[in-house]
Amino acid sequence: MGQDLRKLFEEERKTQRFKMNPGHETRFLERLKAEMPVIPKKRPAYLWLRVAATVVILIGVGAFFFLNRSSEESQLPATIVDKGEAPSEKEGITLGDLSPDLQKIENYYVANINYELSCLQISDDNKGLVDGYLEQLDVLNKEYEVLNEELNTIGPNDETISALIQNLQLRLQLLQKLKQSLNQLKSSENEQETTII
Repeated sequence: MGQDLRKLFEEERKTQRFKMNPGHETRFLERLKAEMPVIPKKRPAYLWLRVAATVVILIGVGAFFFLNRSSEESQLPATIVDKGEAPSEKEGITLGDLSPDLQKIENYYVANINYELSCLQISDDNKGLVDGYLEQLDVLNKEYEVLNEELNTIGPNDETISALIQNLQLRLQLLQKLKQSLNQLKSSENEQETTII
């Protein structure tokens, strides 16, 4: 009685051929379609997110170009109309008047100094530190004015020009050190707050 069922089924399949009735497959597919529920096609649920993301990107790109264009326009030199009044500034040459390269250097340092000054966040906690740095900056400003006067009286020479550039560099380095000190002070205050909490 030890017959293998697999062999039996294989032999039976070989001997008997089962045929389906003609049109059986088409009738089966029609019945299947009739019995299946009709599911309406849905729009993707996140379509509104795609539209919103596209709008945000377009607004961002437009704002970038608008702000970039307006900053380029603000960098144009201002034209001063002479009304016949006495000029408020002193007459004479400055570092930028000597050559275009020196003009670029002076503009670079002055712009960075003004930027660093505008980024300062002064509070009651750091006011003493900022005041100390600003006093040193004022000393450097006065020294710069003295060097400018020397440039006008003696005339341009290498020592005066290099001293003017070094003065600008020192002012920028001083402001960067102030920024680092403020960041260290802020991080130490944050650490103290987290230890208290």
